[in-house]
Amino acid sequence: MFQLNEIIRDLKGMNRFIGISFVLFFAGMVIGATNPGFKSILESQIQALGQMAKTIDSSSNPTLSAIIFIFLNNAIKSIYVLYFGVLFGILPVLFLIINGMVIGYLLQMIADNPTGMSVMEVIFKGLLPHGIIEIPAIILACAYSLRFGVLTWKAAGYLLFNREKLGGVGDAYKTFLVRSVPVSLILVLALFLASVIESTFTVWLLNQ
Repeated sequence: MFQLNEIIRDLKGMNRFIGISFVLFFAGMVIGATNPGFKSILESQIQALGQMAKTIDSSSNPTLSAIIFIFLNNAIKSIYVLYFGVLFGILPVLFLIINGMVIGYLLQMIADNPTGMSVMEVIFKGLLPHGIIEIPAIILACAYSLRFGVLTWKAAGYLLFNREKLGGVGDAYKTFLVRSVPVSLILVLALFLASVIESTFTVWLLNQ
C-alpha cells in the first residue's frame, strides 16, 4: 500500500483526471473574475473568511491558531471531497469551480483597486508561497474524487445494461480505496506544510 513505486505508478495514471481538475479550477477563476452575476455569493464567502481571520487575530496565539484552522479546514475538505466523489463525481466539480471563482474574484477586486497592492505582488507574495503546495494538493484530491465518480458511473451503467461486469467494478472500488490511503496521507502532510507557510512566511512577505 505504501510502496513508493506503486504510489508513483498510480499518480502517473491520474494525468487525465489531474488535467480535468486543473481546467475546472482555472475555468472557475475566469468565471469569478469576469462574471458579476456571482458577486453576492462570492462576497459572502470572502466575508466569512474575513470574519474567521478576525477571530484568529484576536486569539492568544494568532500564528498557531491560523496554522490549526487553515490545516484542518483544507485537510478535512480535501479528504471529504476525495471520498464523496463516489456520488458520481459531482462534488469535486463544484469544489474546484467554486474555489477557483473565489480566487478569480479576489484577484479581480485587487486589480480594480489602484491604491492597493498589485495583482502580481499579491500572487507572488500572498498566493504562491503556500499555494504552490496547497493548490496542487487540492487538485490531486479532486482528481482522485473524479476517478471515484467515474467508477460509480461505470457501476450504474453495468447495473442497467451489463450486470456480468459488476464484479470487475467491485474490484476496482477495492483497489481505489486501498490506493487512496497513501494519497490521503500525502495530502494531509502537504496541506499541513502549506498551512505553516501561509501562517508564517506568507504573512511576513505581505507585511514587507
